[in-house]
Amino acid sequence: MGIPFDKFDGVIWYDGKLVPWTEATLHVLSHGLHYASAVFEGERAYGGQIFKCTQHSERLKRSAQTLDFEIPWSVAEIDAAKRLVIEKNNFSDAYVRPIAWRGSEMMGVSAQDNTIHLAIAAWQWPSYFTPEERLKGIRLDLAEYRRPDPKTAPSLAKAAGLYMICTISKHRAERRGFADAMMLDWQGRVAECTGANIFFVKDGKIHTPIADCFLDGLTRQTVIEIARRRGIEVVERRIMPDELKGFTECFVTGSAAEVTAVSEIADWRFTPGAITKQLMEAYTAETLAKGKAAAA
Repeated sequence: MGIPFDKFDGVIWYDGKLVPWTEATLHVLSHGLHYASAVFEGERAYGGQIFKCTQHSERLKRSAQTLDFEIPWSVAEIDAAKRLVIEKNNFSDAYVRPIAWRGSEMMGVSAQDNTIHLAIAAWQWPSYFTPEERLKGIRLDLAEYRRPDPKTAPSLAKAAGLYMICTISKHRAERRGFADAMMLDWQGRVAECTGANIFFVKDGKIHTPIADCFLDGLTRQTVIEIARRRGIEVVERRIMPDELKGFTECFVTGSAAEVTAVSEIADWRFTPGAITKQLMEAYTAETLAKGKAAAA
């Protein structure tokens, strides 16, 4: 445990202006806190430039629309605000967290007239896992909770409420000595981890679940593009847990995790190999190259 996040130094963009970090507060009776009417993004800046900046802002807007509210700032304005936060906090490499939520005007389930707020913070946060863990491979538990049927929840939005079962699952995994947990979908098929997408390798091909009941991560999309550019076949398909014994490599992807090798999922074992290492290095090179190109 380090400094609590509400005690950091710096500035946060809050509803159109920069405010001191400790003053970026909301009322306890905000709808977003009680009913999870909130959406967010997790992004990274490399060399002072936010990777996939506009794509993240576009997804933030789409997620809000899925939750039946409109963020009152354009994608271009959100992009500019994020860049301002990086600049004013004097960051080069940083994690960026925009979040939008319904305010406190109404406190019932229905809150159609509530003010929509938007805040953007950034802080220095290394990869979710240490460099040693990322190379050696993290250990994953098998989560008790499953990703919900898309007919029961807005599964493709990056909505705060969807992460409730992720927190429960990750806490349980950590108490059992694992770094994270792999989640199945509502039909018992492989889905994702609590905060990252998952990939497997067999006979030189990459296999990954179809992202139709969980978030199609921007890091996931980037890694698939990189792999295909390098001539590695990527197969998006349904994967059943009993297939895991036939895969040789496994890795996870996400803005926080970047590309991280997996050595174990419950009773299944994997050996971080050439494809995983190649994609780890290629993803790092891609993010750094984008940052340098944007700064030039």
